[in-house]
Amino acid sequence: MMDRIAKEVAALGEKVEPRSRARADAELSGGGLTRRETEVVRLVAVGKTNKEIARELFLSPRTIDMHVQNILVKLDCRSRADATRRATELGLLVAEEVPPP
Repeated sequence: MMDRIAKEVAALGEKVEPRSRARADAELSGGGLTRRETEVVRLVAVGKTNKEIARELFLSPRTIDMHVQNILVKLDCRSRADATRRATELGLLVAEEVPPP
C-alpha cells in the first residue's frame, strides 16, 4: 500500500521520503509503537514508574503518561502488565529485561 501511495504522490510532483516507508514498516513490525514508545514500554516492563521513566528520559511525567496511554491503546491492553506481556510476544523485549513473575 505504501508503494502505491508513494507512486501517487510522486505523480503529483512531490518528493517521497524513503525514510517514511522504512519508518512505517518499523512501526508495523513493532505493534505500531514509535521508537520512543518502544523505549517507554521497555522501562515499564522492568517495573519503573512514570516518574522514574520521566527522570531517566529527561521528559515530564505527563509526557510519559501520554506515551503509556498510547502504548495501551496501540497494543490493545488494559494494564502495564498486559502491555509487557504483549510487547514480549511482539519481540520488543529481551527476556533478560523482564523480571520473572
